[in-house]
Formats: sequence, structure tokens, C-alpha cells
Amino acid sequence: MGSVWSRLGSEVTVLEFLPYIGGAGMDAEVSKATQKFLTKQGIKFHLGAKVTKGVREGETVKIEYEDTKKGTTESLDADVLLVAVGRRPYLEGLGAEKLGLDIDKRGRIVIDSQFNTKFPHIKCIGDVTFGAMLAHKAEEEGIAAAEYIKKGHGHVNYANIPAVMYSHPEVAWVGQNEQQLKEAGIKYKVGKFPFIANSRAKTNMDTEGFVKFLADAETQRVLGIHIIGPNAGEMIAEGGLALEYGASTEDISRVCHAHPTLSEAFKEAALATFDKPINF
Repeated sequence: MGSVWSRLGSEVTVLEFLPYIGGAGMDAEVSKATQKFLTKQGIKFHLGAKVTKGVREGETVKIEYEDTKKGTTESLDADVLLVAVGRRPYLEGLGAEKLGLDIDKRGRIVIDSQFNTKFPHIKCIGDVTFGAMLAHKAEEEGIAAAEYIKKGHGHVNYANIPAVMYSHPEVAWVGQNEQQLKEAGIKYKVGKFPFIANSRAKTNMDTEGFVKFLADAETQRVLGIHIIGPNAGEMIAEGGLALEYGASTEDISRVCHAHPTLSEAFKEAALATFDKPINF
């Protein structure tokens, strides 16, 4: 939303509690690049900022926050304050408590691995239960729940749920990021390709960003794909396909990608994990 309002001409300041933007799923390198691009657009960022108060006084909202780095209390004035700290399950009108369904401390309906509530004939998916509150994740759960009902088995690969940040440039990712791989002690290779070297991006005069592959150091199996740039949300689907079927970066590099398209950057980044990209 900050990116949208900034492009519409508003002065935007982001107060982020974490020491980086994008949340835990975003790759650290991509997070830094995203902040750089958005800062260039005029958005101001205060990281490590814990908002403690927001009061409307006339036409102004007075905001107080703790700077966790400095240990100081800061303030700023704004016309509008948008609180975007996450989502809560929306159970209103469902009658969950009336039915006697178990609800945890975070307001989520408790289910088992087959989406069953405490009553086997009542299944629950999506935003009112566990996991990321994403429409496409809920859609997959709905399909799996129907499969459980009809066939007795179903499956959702929660390690392969893509995420998209609809800023400009867009950011999208699927699979693991570098932080997670390092923490798990997994040896990996990185392959990157910038959109500045992509013919379609140059033709469209939209060249910010890059495609980044993380692949197993020995097998080249794709572990994660991270994209910042034009149409990142569209391009990430190919990454999900690669992860779902255990593709290697060589598998992807052997697929002919049409020219000139943004998807060529996907192939080039895959090439970069074990060889040299064609156009960079």
C-alpha cells in the first residue's frame, strides 16, 4: 500500500518493527534491494520501530514509536495512519463457538492434518485456521479437503506456497531463502540474472531487479527462487513448478524460453548457478 500511495503522490513513511522489510519469508538480499528501490521512489523507512501510540488530533494523527536500535522514543505527524501488522482469523457469523469447535489463543479453529475439526464431518480451511492467510493457499486446501472427502487422501505442499508483494517493482518468492538454508546448514549455490540485461525489460523500460536461484551445491536441485522486478508475481509460477517436481537448475536451463520475454531471465538465472548466463 505504501508503494501505491507513494506513486499517487503521497509522502509515505514506513514504521517497521523488524530490522528489515518484507517479513521472515523474504530473502535478505531481495529485502535490501526492495528497500533501495522504494527509497528511491521517495518512501522513508524507519526499521526497528515499535509503534506505541497513535492519536487523532484534528486533521493530524500523532504517532509515537520506540526506536529499538537507539532505545529512544520518537514521534511523527501524519494525515493518515495505516496499521498493517498482520491478519486475524475472521470467524464472525460462522457460529464456530456455538458449534463447540476448538479455538486456539490466536483465534484459529483447531484442525488436524486432514482439515478435520473436533467433529470429523466438519472440515476447516483457509484464513480461519493455521498457516499463511493467502487466497491461493486456501484454494489448495479446499481442493485437498474435497479429495479427503471423496477419496480419503489429499495433499498440500506447504513448502511450495508462493508469496507476492505487489509493490513496484513486484517481489515474489517460493521455497527457501538464504537465511533459512544457512540456518539449516545446507550447502547451496546462488545464480542471479538482472533485468537490465533482459531484452523485454529494456524494451519496456522497466529494468529494476533480478531473478535469484538457490540450488543444492551437489545436485543442483532448486531450493528457492526469489524475484524482484517486472511481472515477478507472474514469473514465480515457473518456480513453483520446478520445486513441486524436484527440478534442477540444469533442467530449467534446457527449456527453451521465448525471446524476447521476461521469462528468459528465469532461464539465465538458472544457468548462473552452474555455468555462465548467455547474455550477462
